[in-house]
Amino acid sequence: MVHDLYILMITAGIVSLLFKLLKQPVVLGYIVAGILVGPHLFGEKLVEMENVETWGNIGVLFVLFCIGLEFRLKNLFESGKVALIGVSTIVGGMLLLGYGVGRFALLDNMNSIFLAAMLCMSSTTIVMKAIDEAGLTKSRFVKGATSILIFEDIIAVVLLVLLSSIAVSNNFEGAELLDKVVVLVVTLAVWFVVGILIIPTFLRWVRPHLNDEILIILALGLCLGMVLTAEEAGFSSALGAFVMGMILAETKESHRIEHLMAPLKNVFAAIFFVSVGMMINPASLVTYWDSILFVAFVIVVGMITFGTLGCWWGGETMKDAMSTGFSFVQIGEFSFIIAALGSKLGVTDPAIYPIIVAASVLTTFLTPYIMKATIPCYNFLYNHASPSLRDKIDRREKEVEAAEKAAAETKEADGPSTADKVRRAVRKTYVTKHVVDLFIKNMTENDQKNEN
Repeated sequence: MVHDLYILMITAGIVSLLFKLLKQPVVLGYIVAGILVGPHLFGEKLVEMENVETWGNIGVLFVLFCIGLEFRLKNLFESGKVALIGVSTIVGGMLLLGYGVGRFALLDNMNSIFLAAMLCMSSTTIVMKAIDEAGLTKSRFVKGATSILIFEDIIAVVLLVLLSSIAVSNNFEGAELLDKVVVLVVTLAVWFVVGILIIPTFLRWVRPHLNDEILIILALGLCLGMVLTAEEAGFSSALGAFVMGMILAETKESHRIEHLMAPLKNVFAAIFFVSVGMMINPASLVTYWDSILFVAFVIVVGMITFGTLGCWWGGETMKDAMSTGFSFVQIGEFSFIIAALGSKLGVTDPAIYPIIVAASVLTTFLTPYIMKATIPCYNFLYNHASPSLRDKIDRREKEVEAAEKAAAETKEADGPSTADKVRRAVRKTYVTKHVVDLFIKNMTENDQKNEN
């Protein structure tokens, strides 16, 4: 296992460094490194695939745990309309488009469902890295885009649970699916409420004794504990890791944990992407080149269209809506996870995996260039728009600027965290109940004394 890890790390390090020098996302470097050390290119078994899959599965848990740590209810509430309408339009539109593409390609129902799930969400990691490298982190559209990505991550985790169930039962019944969704939502609500009632209080008590070493060990222990809880409850381990990240995100130690987890997440995420690359047969890329180009085209056009429409309908300016849509033109980690799930369960066509991974690589490569085309495309649309549409664009710009100005003038200091609010509400309910019980008890005793 040490030999395998050495081969993976040294190859991934050298290749990713080369991609960094070429100003390309290092994720692509990891995938290429996986192709180089995989069994298909040179016909030699340099590493044991089983060992790599084990490390990769651990990497998925840590990646989802860290994504959960970035989940802030307060931020989502502030951009709720844009996030909800945007994510509904993007995910709903891409699910329908992906399913239609599957049926058009003569895939059966199960393959089409999995293909739709693979195409319906962008990569949080790649989008945020592309925005950062483009120097757009302070841009107005980033807040709404980030909220949409977080909602997409939540939907992806839910899809993983549902797809696993559908694949195992090999059935797709609406009533059964609705029942599973209800059970999942109730379970998540219970875990989240119980978690933010107990864990933040515990961390506050022991905070004086928490150095970085103890905190990271404790956080990982809580993460793995929730992973086991999720598995015992019949859900995926990924769901448990994500939920614990969400819970810890509502504590005062969240940013500190996120900072401490970053190196560990990067290492295991790299191993995961290398394992993805190892499953790619370069010969299949030549065989399915037309399908790869077609899927990549569907992703780019679909994400730009639904991303722009969703954000525009959600209340953003046309320029911000297009900036979001043009930055969402790729698929990433969750698409790989869903593709790997379908392959592992044996319910998807073997050709789908290399096509999806190759399409992801292609769209990831194109993302920075497509983002640079946002302003020229916006100017073209504005200059060639009808007078009525141009008036709507101008009016929306003024409305958003006025709303931002009003919000800046009335902005108040941050109140208590969501975790504190929940604990306070529960505590208040608990105290109120006992006060009422005590009052009734005293009234009963007084009545009995008066009767005597």
